[in-house]
Amino acid sequence: MIRSICSLFIVVIACAQTPLDQSARALLENKCLVCHGENKMSGLDMRDAAGLAKGGKRGPAVVPGNAEASLLYKAVKREGELQMPPGKGAFSQAEIALIKNWIDAGAKQFGPAQGQTWWSFRKPVRPPVPVLKSAASPVDAFILARIEAKGLTQAPPAGKATLARRAFFDLHGLPPTPDEVDKFVTDTASDAYEKLLDRLLASPRYGERWGRYWLDLVRYADTSGFETDHFFVNAWRYRDYVIRAFNTDKPYNVFVKEQIAADEIWPQNIDLEGVSKFPAEKAENQNRRIATGLFTIGSFPIEYTYYGDQFRAEWQGDAVDTLGAAFLGLTVGCARCHDHKFDPISHRDYYRMTAIFEGSMEKEIQLGSLFDVQTSTRRFPLLAHAEALKQMARRGRRVQQDESAEAEAPPVKPDAQRAALLQQLGEAYLLAPDRPSMANVLGRDETLRDTHILLKGDFKSKGEKVAPGFLSALNPAPPVIEPQRRKALAEWLTAEDQPLLARVMVNRIWQGHFGEGIVRTPNDFGRQGEPPTHPELLDWLAVEFAARNWSVKIMHKLIMLSKTYQAASLGNQTQDPENLLLTRTNRRRLDADALRDTTLAVAGTLNLKMGGVGIIPKITGEELLAARMPNLWPIHPDPAEHNRRSIYLQMKRSLTLPMLQIFDAPDTATSCARRDKSTVAPQALAMMNSEFSGTQAAAFAARVTKQAGDNRAAAIDTAWRIALGRSPSAAEKNTAIEFHSRNGLTRLCLLILNMNEFIYVD
Repeated sequence: MIRSICSLFIVVIACAQTPLDQSARALLENKCLVCHGENKMSGLDMRDAAGLAKGGKRGPAVVPGNAEASLLYKAVKREGELQMPPGKGAFSQAEIALIKNWIDAGAKQFGPAQGQTWWSFRKPVRPPVPVLKSAASPVDAFILARIEAKGLTQAPPAGKATLARRAFFDLHGLPPTPDEVDKFVTDTASDAYEKLLDRLLASPRYGERWGRYWLDLVRYADTSGFETDHFFVNAWRYRDYVIRAFNTDKPYNVFVKEQIAADEIWPQNIDLEGVSKFPAEKAENQNRRIATGLFTIGSFPIEYTYYGDQFRAEWQGDAVDTLGAAFLGLTVGCARCHDHKFDPISHRDYYRMTAIFEGSMEKEIQLGSLFDVQTSTRRFPLLAHAEALKQMARRGRRVQQDESAEAEAPPVKPDAQRAALLQQLGEAYLLAPDRPSMANVLGRDETLRDTHILLKGDFKSKGEKVAPGFLSALNPAPPVIEPQRRKALAEWLTAEDQPLLARVMVNRIWQGHFGEGIVRTPNDFGRQGEPPTHPELLDWLAVEFAARNWSVKIMHKLIMLSKTYQAASLGNQTQDPENLLLTRTNRRRLDADALRDTTLAVAGTLNLKMGGVGIIPKITGEELLAARMPNLWPIHPDPAEHNRRSIYLQMKRSLTLPMLQIFDAPDTATSCARRDKSTVAPQALAMMNSEFSGTQAAAFAARVTKQAGDNRAAAIDTAWRIALGRSPSAAEKNTAIEFHSRNGLTRLCLLILNMNEFIYVD
């Protein structure tokens, strides 16, 4: 099959090389070495004479002097089942002719392979910046060099009000207030825009917006999914860790290390040092350990726990799949059942990676100092008393007045006695201690089991035993010093010669600002992914990212200060229809979270409280019918909490909040590198007719009235500025006045919330 096809590449090495030999060598290196170098897919190693002469599992594939009889030639022509290379990298007709001519000429010898050839597996090297008078920054130089080479021009700069709105949504996921727009528009200083960016990056709203991107990427949710959909009661601590990490601009390489192996890299000892206050360094190390919660929130049926081997296999597989997608931008999971069909990731490599997570297990730890842990039980009798009252209320029994009485009290009716019991229960719970602060993290499993290759991914079919290791096609691996396997993984991922980590992250940052990455398949930098539209720019950004201490905020500014980012969204769409050259800025629709949050912000109802347990908001009775167990959707008793930012709402895998689901909230079972953007009728119906939209439109109208009074023209101007960041045109104002007179302000506000300009950002 395809796995065996690779053995067709048998070539003979010698010293003398003709131009035909050299061309054939370059072609085979480019097409074959990515799989048949160090990775030795299907047993074939093309790096030296011995490996080439030995061949692969199917034996010799070249009949020197007779291309038609050579399996190699049939494979590159893709005749029958032999199709090489697999996937999108097929040989062109000219390349096929070159291989034919080379074989017919005797398949003469050519020199040894020169090393890794797939672009993303090579360490990025800082390229020279094109010298252009029109370029204001290195980013612009790389972009404009391509545009000018095609004889095109870049769109003019966007207006200041448009740019303010764009920057706010990019960094906060929220619209600017009219005052914020005015402050920027009227600031004539040369650094006015840079000061705006600094204010936005310093706001806690920034971490909430960019933390949302990361949580999508690592398949965050508060429940496990499937039928049981059990709760991860401490998952929110990982969510809050991510938000803090972005707000404090934690260096990305440290951010990665903490999530992989905080417990193995930084000290775990939290004993006090003769004081009652928790030392700051130890508090920070404990917060770092919360980062490993990344590996405690995967989607899996609770039934996996019936079989220990199955649970470990699924958990370790999920860890490797998520790690490969989020940090490396590779579809590593494709190698779970067999060698990867397109990329140099072997079945063996996959299970060497799962072995890294052998010896680790989920643990629930109590947060705080040892003093806090030991004294937390002081009020336990009050909790026990409340629990006893709760059990009595559940059984429907009267409180015993005589504690020594052995006879069971008669049942309590729906009457004054039960009311008294419930009152006692409530008062007891007010006095009872709060649940200790806990977190679910990774820790050491004292049992270190052998890891085997699982045949076809089946935990019951164990093959060869393997040691912990890494993807052999990438950078050299550090030694694994037991028992700190994940520490070795963290060091390998963040090593200086790691080719993917920086590239993948700067591509995600670029995507967050332009809607598309330089690589438009952000979770697939392999052969099935799209090639970069601007490879030199991608490498320049990756090198710069590492050189700037892995600061994500600095990368934002580098990108957002460019003329390319500040260009208008209207441009030459006929000559660059897909905007691959970035002749203009892409107009983008708000995603589900930003749309809901923006509606609340415009209505004046947004609650900016940060952190804490996920909030369960009110949904309609019809929407609740989708829940398998409606009783597990207890609405938060404080209505103000329902208007928290979407990132703080409970993410239940079996019941996504309908308003978010309609607008393409991600499937949290796997990594989501970019949300879909569908256009379907229920979206319009939700924005026009839902209870949420109606409530927020009424609140928006009340906000407008409070500011503008009964003056209809002033109300329309105020509503436009709040919702759209600009004043209405004369024609818009006349139309709005006429609509207002017939339908009222609330209906007008609902209409504004349904305008394309409200939902899209230029």
